[in-house]
Amino acid sequence: MGRLTVLTKSQSQKVVEGLYRNLEQRIVASPPGLCPIDVSVAFLKMCHAQTCGKCVPCRVGLGQLANLMEDVLNGEATLETITVIEKTARVIEETADCAIGYQAASMVLRGLQGFRDDYIEHIENGRCMCHLEQPVPCVALCPAGVDIPGYIALVHDGRCADAVRLIRKDNPFPTACALVCEHPCEARCRRNMVDSSINIRAIKRYAVDHSGTVPAPACAPATGKRVAIIGGGPSGLSAAYFLQLMGHQTTIFEQRRQLGGMLRYGIPNYRLPKERLAEDIDAILSTGVEVRLETAVDGREGNLSLNSLREAYDAVYIAVGAHADKKVGIDGEEGEGVISAVEFLRDIGEGELPDFTGKRVMVIGGGNVAMDVTRSAIRLGADSVSVVYRRRKADMTALPDEIEGAIAEGAQILELHAPKRIELDDAGRVAALWADPKIIGLVDKAGRPRPEDSGEGEVRLPCDIILVAIGQEIDSDHFECAGLMVNRGLLVTDDSGAVRGETGLYAGGDCATGPETVIKAIATGKVVAANIDNYLGYNHVISADVDIPPARLGDRPACGRVNLTERDSTERREDFEMVEYGMSCKEADQESSRCLRCDHFGYGVFKGGRVSQW
Repeated sequence: MGRLTVLTKSQSQKVVEGLYRNLEQRIVASPPGLCPIDVSVAFLKMCHAQTCGKCVPCRVGLGQLANLMEDVLNGEATLETITVIEKTARVIEETADCAIGYQAASMVLRGLQGFRDDYIEHIENGRCMCHLEQPVPCVALCPAGVDIPGYIALVHDGRCADAVRLIRKDNPFPTACALVCEHPCEARCRRNMVDSSINIRAIKRYAVDHSGTVPAPACAPATGKRVAIIGGGPSGLSAAYFLQLMGHQTTIFEQRRQLGGMLRYGIPNYRLPKERLAEDIDAILSTGVEVRLETAVDGREGNLSLNSLREAYDAVYIAVGAHADKKVGIDGEEGEGVISAVEFLRDIGEGELPDFTGKRVMVIGGGNVAMDVTRSAIRLGADSVSVVYRRRKADMTALPDEIEGAIAEGAQILELHAPKRIELDDAGRVAALWADPKIIGLVDKAGRPRPEDSGEGEVRLPCDIILVAIGQEIDSDHFECAGLMVNRGLLVTDDSGAVRGETGLYAGGDCATGPETVIKAIATGKVVAANIDNYLGYNHVISADVDIPPARLGDRPACGRVNLTERDSTERREDFEMVEYGMSCKEADQESSRCLRCDHFGYGVFKGGRVSQW
């Protein structure tokens, strides 16, 4: 037997692995808006450096492909160069021996399809179509464009009320977003290059928890213009808020008993307490918004018609949410005990809590709504709650924290099980869900592996209640009957939010985009408000009279990220009280100090002494 030796990494291996980690951190922190061709060349060169050099397509082809693309960047290419790039990449993709070669070539081909106009612009005009208009990643990735470095600096300075004022310049729901926003702003935080992204949402939570009551800013002089808003959800309320600040009188028509839309009727109290939601809504209404509750605008008998509003108001904004449920499309789903997530959460939002004591509950779906109904069913006394999902847990679209929270509270995740039919008893009540076990397969166009047939037989999952959470739809039939352009159930709008072919009529939020996140709905309301203002003949500017603290000079040593803690799972599963704790003063001071102030260093001082306007 040969002598055994201990294998240790050489110094060069350790350095290379460190460089890889550093490269990964930089890729994560890269801002949106970079030249796509430049990025492609960088990735191509990295792939070329990884090749073993045994096959010509990798060793020579990738290098030549990089040279051709650099000719485009350097203004030394012609339109014929694009054809040569395409042919070269195609040959490499088809002949390379390993994944490094054909995946690198495939990336170039996808780029030629996705941003060919950028290639042409570089060749014909020597410039990139993609401009770094907003080089601060967190601001660029916030749909509402909130000045995130600004309010983090204010929190660090102990000025929480001013932080809320600054947030409201772009987002009138600081409290709701501090509790439920999916925080896309954190995805490419440049702090990732040092350690990990800043906990932006938690800092916002600290600001709203310690600001006291912050009054809304004064409105501009009245213009005499009137705007009707159909729907009192986050998009409609946001539009109303900004239009009021501009001096236009708005009236919200809401068919339900209270305002808030999906913030009230789609998010359980343990995530967004109704009294915290009221903080935002009260501030919005304080600007003078008129509200007509339990008033539907659908043209049906006894209800208002869209045309009547168009005649009475100078502009109309349709901002109805996705309040219709999607069907699974399997036998038995009309049985007693099959409940849609929309209906279930709506009843809870109205204060009508069903009794699930001793019930066996199955949840169909894998998104955030599925987690909301799962955790709500546990709180309603269910004996067991299982989530049936046809893909892997890793492929679920719900936030990881929501999934882990549900598991901690006692939910079971049955991954790779596709619902097939619902078994009903003689009385028409749910008896069991039959599911088809799957195995994971090839990756689809969205980048997620598809579930494939496992070859095993169906499994019977006994249950008493089935909650269906596979998506929501828009009730748009009455808009189509009114003559508006509708495509696949959604109102068709142009870039300004105006309904295609109509004058003075705008649409946004779920009814124009399909179900989206809260922050995206808020952003749409903000944008449409500005465009309605322009349509009415004005160009009002929204600003916040808040001085931003200057950027601090000094070291930024690596420091751990402060994550929010939660109540013990055995305690919180018994009620609908708030699950998440906020930051302490010391935690907020430390976390806010981690901000690198990308709005200042490296890009010049954009704001001067005050915040930007829009």
